[in-house]
Amino acid sequence: MKKILKIIAYLATALVLIIIGVVAYVSFALPNVGPVDQDLKVEITPEAVERGKYLANHVLLCMDCHSERDYSLYSGPLIHGTEATGGDRFDQTMGFPGVFISPNITPFGIGDWTDGELFRLITTGVRRDGSPIFPIMPYQSYGKIDAEDINAVIAYIRTLEPVEVGRPKGEPDFPFGLIMRTMPVKASLTKRPQPSDQIAYGGYLVTAGACADCHTKFESGSFTGERLAGGREFGFPDGILSSANLTPHATGLGNWTEEMFVQRFKMYGENYVPKKLNQGDFQTIMPWMMYAGMKEDDLKAIFAYLQSLPPTENPIEKFKPNS
Repeated sequence: MKKILKIIAYLATALVLIIIGVVAYVSFALPNVGPVDQDLKVEITPEAVERGKYLANHVLLCMDCHSERDYSLYSGPLIHGTEATGGDRFDQTMGFPGVFISPNITPFGIGDWTDGELFRLITTGVRRDGSPIFPIMPYQSYGKIDAEDINAVIAYIRTLEPVEVGRPKGEPDFPFGLIMRTMPVKASLTKRPQPSDQIAYGGYLVTAGACADCHTKFESGSFTGERLAGGREFGFPDGILSSANLTPHATGLGNWTEEMFVQRFKMYGENYVPKKLNQGDFQTIMPWMMYAGMKEDDLKAIFAYLQSLPPTENPIEKFKPNS
């Protein structure tokens, strides 16, 4: 009996040591995405700034998360004066494993960051101190686009007016803080296709916009549905929002025309006045007013790409009010 107990004790000790070793490795060796490119110096030209402004506001939607939104109005438009100052909060009430608050990305917030540090953060999710960020910022998608587009965004935010607003740091729940360290990977950058190759270019824009992050079913920390077939759920105080099926099935965009798709975005343009919502009204996290600024040719390319996908049957109940 003593011999058995001794063996159990040895095994338990070995297991504890293994766990300690794994935790130590994850804590100190990860994430491992390579060093910062200290030689990177982004050229701030009018063309780069204009491209970066378009991407940050209407495609990559940096301003969507790095601003505050007014969810008393339909689609949660940005609160004027908070643009790029951060403050958008994602927490347990929305199904997130912790509290995450977007930082100030005006020059007040990122002025002492090098271009290389910003580039690595955007494309791999790793901060200047080596710690990971929560992938509510879709760095996995940004790490698959053209380096010139990332540089253009950096050029643009460098030209913003510095706004002296500090934001509190978020905190992941245990053990997600450790899991986060395993998530960043090295960037796999690509070249932006020519707009004349409409489907490839549309696919590039879908990746840049991280459309699949919201429009793919997500459960228990991983994507479980067909890509872009919708069904990811988002909690609101009054109910559950489910994202739309974007594949060309009848339960998705199968009956849509290109014109219908483009106008669905353009209807929220500069003349649109967002509706004040009452308790129980349908609400969405889709930032329609930001996407409305996308070029029509870009929207047409996105539609062409979505129509090229395998049709996936997935009927969606858009909003389930709390009973």
